[in-house]
Amino acid sequence: MMSFPANVKYTKDHEWVSIEGDVATIGITEFAQHELGDIVYVDINSVGKTLGAEEVFGTVEAVKTVSDLFLPIAGTITEINPALEANPELVNSDPYGEGWMVKVKVNDPADADDLMDAAAYEALVG
Repeated sequence: MMSFPANVKYTKDHEWVSIEGDVATIGITEFAQHELGDIVYVDINSVGKTLGAEEVFGTVEAVKTVSDLFLPIAGTITEINPALEANPELVNSDPYGEGWMVKVKVNDPADADDLMDAAAYEALVG
């Protein structure tokens, strides 16, 4: 049974975002990591870059495929999860916790209001 934490917002591209003040923590959902399979590499080299919502901020590589990662909310990437370099499988084992991907200083935290809540995302992925 998949979990859909109520304390984060979701995108149609299967990213999640948690906002505290003007800092957003972003990762991929449990559904996304399940669909991708075993994550073998996370490639994010966008620290310091300012990106718009839905722009690609990196890629995630699984045994079968490589997928783009889309920023759910506009802002500047301030940090990449350092643990993912040595342990990309954290995305599989703890997608909403230790498997987070980036932290972003958001331009406007209210932009997150346009994202899906847990019930809407659960309905999307069914």
